[in-house]
Amino acid sequence: MELTSIAIPAASGNIRSTVVLLHGWGANDRDLLSIAQELNLPDCQFIFPNATFAHPGMPGARMWYELGPQLEFDRDPEGIAASRAAIAALLEQVAIETAIPLSRTVLAGFSQGGAMTLDVGTRLPLAGLVSMSGYLHADLDADAITIKPALVMHGSADPVVPLAAAGRVCEALKQVGIGVEFREFAISHGICPEEIAVLREFLVKVLG
Repeated sequence: MELTSIAIPAASGNIRSTVVLLHGWGANDRDLLSIAQELNLPDCQFIFPNATFAHPGMPGARMWYELGPQLEFDRDPEGIAASRAAIAALLEQVAIETAIPLSRTVLAGFSQGGAMTLDVGTRLPLAGLVSMSGYLHADLDADAITIKPALVMHGSADPVVPLAAAGRVCEALKQVGIGVEFREFAISHGICPEEIAVLREFLVKVLG
């Protein structure tokens, strides 16, 4: 399944890197657009994919896979697999079309997009990966891991994806050899300006 996406070209006209941002459950490709301007990285292009499936309860909203009523992550393995393949294909396509390799690409995501980032991003030779208010929907496959730095950020008062999920993410990444920077913010389930500042620092560090 081929994903559609919104692309924001490098403001400088000189593309040196790519950041792909995956939105959360019930949002769409426009949800995180403002982050591109806030990050102020003129040599970076930004890609905002629209999730694989239409959300059944909200017109115009999308999801990467179905969640159960208690946010069960294991009820839709076929959806997860389809989104995994679609995101990986998009990353490869962008790398070919723009001549920016995966080694100059960061995959980031919020909430369910963070879960997909951890799933897909750990398997590919990316410059780095970022999970914002994310979680693990499956164990990481140590045999499929490629090493790169990771940034995990989470709100201490998150009622949707509890802070404990971030701890499990960090521990799982460390167990497969991925170095993790963890930052906690006094927010609920969202993205705050301080988080954007930390994200920018991480991107500058891993992309140069």
